[in-house]
Amino acid sequence: MSTLQEGDLAPEIDLEDERGERFHLSGLRGQRVVLYFYPRANTPGCTVEACEFRDRAAEFAGRNGVIVGVSPDKPAAQMKFKTGKGLPFSLLADVKRSAAEAYGVWKEKNMYGKKVMGIERTTFVIGEDGRIERIFRQVKAAGHAGQVLETVR
Repeated sequence: MSTLQEGDLAPEIDLEDERGERFHLSGLRGQRVVLYFYPRANTPGCTVEACEFRDRAAEFAGRNGVIVGVSPDKPAAQMKFKTGKGLPFSLLADVKRSAAEAYGVWKEKNMYGKKVMGIERTTFVIGEDGRIERIFRQVKAAGHAGQVLETVR
């Protein structure tokens, strides 16, 4: 399991997006990337978080910021989430959890008294040089996009 720190080079991501097209994180070099991991598309907390990022997307873009969401959902579920909520950014299908494991966000969680493995809601702000500038761990969905925006200058 990864213990990434601020200043580390962000691990490469090679996943399908909601359209089933290949996405490579390295293709966004030269831009600041807000990479947020969420547990599951179309669930209440994940919807709050995604819609807040949607509502602030123009502000991120004005600061050379690109938003990218990642969850273990399949591309079709990501597409349904994206179109249903009008999300203007890519959603990556981390079905095999390779990105979640590389970023250290695939963790044991307590769900209704049972231990289960899942995504720990986490956001990484990755600089134009590909290095991690900021890590937000154990994120609370409401108000999070505003917190992140404050760090993207």
